[in-house]
Amino acid sequence: MDRTASVKKAELPPGRRVLAISDIHGNLTFLKALLTAAGYTHEDILVLVGDLVEKGPASLAVLRYVMELSQTHTVYALRGNCDNLVTELLRKEWEPAPQFFHHYLATWKEHSLLVQLGQAAGFPLQTPEDLPELRRRVRARLAPEYEFLTQMPDILITPDYLFVHGGVPREDHLEDLAAHRCLKNDNFLPQGYAFRRWCVVGHWPVTLYDPQIPSAAPLLEHNRHIASIDGGCVLKADGQLNALVLPAAPAGPFSWYSYDGLPAARALDAQAENADSVNIRWGRSQVELLEEGPLLSRCRHLETGRELDILTEYLYTKEDLLFCEDSTDYRPPVEPGDPLSIVRRLPDRALVKRNGVTGWYFGRLGEDVPPKTFFCEKSPGISA
Repeated sequence: MDRTASVKKAELPPGRRVLAISDIHGNLTFLKALLTAAGYTHEDILVLVGDLVEKGPASLAVLRYVMELSQTHTVYALRGNCDNLVTELLRKEWEPAPQFFHHYLATWKEHSLLVQLGQAAGFPLQTPEDLPELRRRVRARLAPEYEFLTQMPDILITPDYLFVHGGVPREDHLEDLAAHRCLKNDNFLPQGYAFRRWCVVGHWPVTLYDPQIPSAAPLLEHNRHIASIDGGCVLKADGQLNALVLPAAPAGPFSWYSYDGLPAARALDAQAENADSVNIRWGRSQVELLEEGPLLSRCRHLETGRELDILTEYLYTKEDLLFCEDSTDYRPPVEPGDPLSIVRRLPDRALVKRNGVTGWYFGRLGEDVPPKTFFCEKSPGISA
């Protein structure tokens, strides 16, 4: 776990579109739908900014799909902390403590790439003692998958861009950096770094950054040249997979596509945005139950003291403390005819997404429309 970062250098030829996607987390359905929505072709360059696998239902299928694309398209697949965990276990670079290993298997079960590799190799993985035999079988029976996974670089650098899953403190002497810190660099934006190149990162869902409005849209810090693009795919009920399209020319506009797999309907009524709201995020989500209801429960968010209605199904206990999944009282601005992704429908309101932003809509919804498979915005800059 103490190796230094592996760095790949490349040129991005002018005239070819570049798409950057991070944190697929084994969701092949979202990846294929997003590429279709973006009109992905052989002429495009695809940069996958880590965490291709783990936590989602189809990690091995995603790995194999990316391998196939790499044979016919220009694809740069970078390692994220989840990909790195599997790689280290397969390479015997790290022998996990039994407590960690059992927690890992109990948490992700069949959504673990290690488990899926074991199934494909004809060997069920159940205990740490199974790892030596799993390694032998994967190398013998799944050699292409093993080689692709273990050869992925940690960082891709071009004259104008630096792609890394978690984040880096600088853009020179990258080979001297500890790889693990580059891949699992939590809460990167507040660390204060700035770059000459655009630094494109994933890992930390962008909705965790804003204390008021939950947005899964790509977040660009233009003054510091940082693009954070993890839309919370797989991890959140309203998560999405983002594809950031790099400018065709220096200082040109960015654009983005997204896919969230949610049903959609058109708004029938206008709604004004509320002036003040709270975004309860992971790591800051302890609440006090004031009044429990079958669909909504009145709670007090302990960090802010804010009282709001939270979906009862979003409440859970941990070590006798009460927490909630990501929740908000934000009301997005809506105009009649706007297509809205529907996270939850309730009798008097709906939790919806509009342009990647989650909030409550209290107007009427019309008939369902085809799922809103993507959103594309072209502007000098994008921010959540």
